[in-house]
Amino acid sequence: MDISVVIPLYNEVESLPELTNWINTVLTGKKFTYEIIMVDDGSNDGSWELIKTLHENNPVIKGIKFRRNYGKSAALNTGFEAAQGNVVITMDADLQDSPDEIPELYRKITEEKYDLVSGWKAKRYDPLSKTIPTKLYNAATRRMSGINNLHDFNCGLKAYRKEVVKNIEVYGEMHRYIPVIAKWAGFVKIGEQIVEHRPRKYGKTKFGMSRFITGLLDLISIFFVGKFGKRPMHFFGTLGVLSFFAGTVITIWMIVDKLMAISKGLHYRDVTTQPLFYIALVAVILGSQLFLTGFVAELVSRSASERNKYLIEETIK
Repeated sequence: MDISVVIPLYNEVESLPELTNWINTVLTGKKFTYEIIMVDDGSNDGSWELIKTLHENNPVIKGIKFRRNYGKSAALNTGFEAAQGNVVITMDADLQDSPDEIPELYRKITEEKYDLVSGWKAKRYDPLSKTIPTKLYNAATRRMSGINNLHDFNCGLKAYRKEVVKNIEVYGEMHRYIPVIAKWAGFVKIGEQIVEHRPRKYGKTKFGMSRFITGLLDLISIFFVGKFGKRPMHFFGTLGVLSFFAGTVITIWMIVDKLMAISKGLHYRDVTTQPLFYIALVAVILGSQLFLTGFVAELVSRSASERNKYLIEETIK
């Protein structure tokens, strides 16, 4: 099968007939073999009943329904597990992503050998309250991830080689960082394609301003897990040793300073009356706690079932 189109959705009943017809027209016109996997994230507006009707009329349309709303990451991860196509396309169900972009995305994966191609909505139809935070978020993500050639990490329209989606896990709110997750998994050939951003035709957006706060926290989380997930002691242990060392040096300096003052007959302050003493005490305690945290995290990591799971690209026997 050439293409799997994975569409997470929540209460998008009005847009589904037009979207599926559009996808069918584009892909049948290009002679692709394909499937459309619609993951209903707990809709309550009749979306699932419509998906069943669409499937009866066209078997390439498949559906997965959650019992409740779990979020876009859960829907994408479930869709990735079900996908059978050599190239997996993700797009939103609100008609803001154009299916006309799919053939070029497919070509970039199959001919230019990209692992992942992300859409870039260079011209957006969003208010400034959304576009300005999005630009800041994308700039921060580029800085922390090192993926400097992407302008829009959160664009729903993306294309993946099958191997990518079968070897990554998307959870929580990590759908915003799939390119980062893919890079940490070793899929480093990541490209971008300028795509059309269409005004929303039906319904209303499902995202609020709180996503920018959670997005920043998720970015920090994915950065830590990607870099230190299998060696947490390197992170916590290093911070712990530095903190403990700083506290010890301050303590020794205060003691030496007091002894020198006594030997010269000068006035001196008790060590415990100096603010530096309490700073040193906190640094030593914090250093010990960080070191123990790293030790416990290392034990947990070594006991994990996937502690020795590494992605192998090729084997010669």
